[in-house]
Amino acid sequence: MKGWLRQDGRKGIRNTVVVAYLVECAHFVASKIVSGFPEEDVQLIGFPGCYPNEYAARMMDRLCTHPNVGAVLFVSLGCESFDKVRASEAVSASGRPVKTLVIQKAGGTASTVQMGRDWVRDALAQVAEVPRVPMGVDELVIGTVCGGSDGTSGISGNPAAGKAFDLLVGEGAACIFEETGELIGCEEIMAERAVTPELGRALRESVQKAERYYATLGYGSFAAGNAAGGLSTIEEKSLGAYVKSGDSPISGLIKPGDVPPRGGLYLMDVVPDGDVRFGFPNISDNAEIVEMIASGAHLSLFVTGRGSVVGSAISPVIKICANPQTYRNLSEDMDVNAGDVIEGKRSIEEVGREIRDLVVAVAAGAQTKSEALGHREFILTYKSFEPIGPACLPAA
Repeated sequence: MKGWLRQDGRKGIRNTVVVAYLVECAHFVASKIVSGFPEEDVQLIGFPGCYPNEYAARMMDRLCTHPNVGAVLFVSLGCESFDKVRASEAVSASGRPVKTLVIQKAGGTASTVQMGRDWVRDALAQVAEVPRVPMGVDELVIGTVCGGSDGTSGISGNPAAGKAFDLLVGEGAACIFEETGELIGCEEIMAERAVTPELGRALRESVQKAERYYATLGYGSFAAGNAAGGLSTIEEKSLGAYVKSGDSPISGLIKPGDVPPRGGLYLMDVVPDGDVRFGFPNISDNAEIVEMIASGAHLSLFVTGRGSVVGSAISPVIKICANPQTYRNLSEDMDVNAGDVIEGKRSIEEVGREIRDLVVAVAAGAQTKSEALGHREFILTYKSFEPIGPACLPAA
């Protein structure tokens, strides 16, 4: 396969022009700019808040310099607190074309939309000149998330994703699993898989933090749909979610925006640090996908039992359906039918191999179902994180 070579040496599997609004007041104008390019890879992302937040600023920096991104247009109202100068400088320093339009200075909606479309048209011509070079599996970063889980998720879809992770880690890829709030009860098992005792302690502490966080909220990461789908407790859901990590040693613990330094398996801690200030750690599955993209994920595996139809901006999403009946109902949105395991048609290992092969095919340019349908969901909200410590990324 081949990737688009970026100035920092990383390679992208897509060559997207991103239009990013810096406050909700600029969302409509940014979306109108993007709507002018229905057949081009021009995608919309953004941050809705008017108040500053270091996490959101860092996320935007990472997203706009992601290897799948070729150029960036920022759309500002003009009076929001987001530091548009810093954001533009970060993108410019990465060697990508970048422009900031301020609606209050550009003449309003229609004028800004026209200026934005003119710039995007030029940017598309520029990114078309970015060289494509050979790219190995060992240069990929892959994330995994589960959503709409039911009683089949931990039996078929998640274990198959775990088998795919084992294959990919074995080939040198960096693989990220996440959601410490859905790993409660699994901390000791994970600690035993850590490459150092110090990392093992950090893994335990991350899950304990999640447990305290949700206890303070009074509501765990367990929805009515999970119960209706046959799950009984957060512990049962956690075991199902845990198996999508596979069996490889755990190489590190990262937080959103931390890019894995080398191949291996990494847990992402998505629960904010400090006191509960911003509500639920992730208000939707797409928030988790965005955080993995900010940590460099070229694409993500999304395991669902009850069904989900979302994709994502910037990085493709491969949908793995755990429930055979759900697959029959939603086959036009699903890439992999792990329900074959439930019906005895294929083994977990066989489905895991299919997922691994599909990862390589998508990285080489094949479209996922969500991409072909035009799904480009995106959400970014307020959070607060402290930097990871040295035990989190041991060299061992």
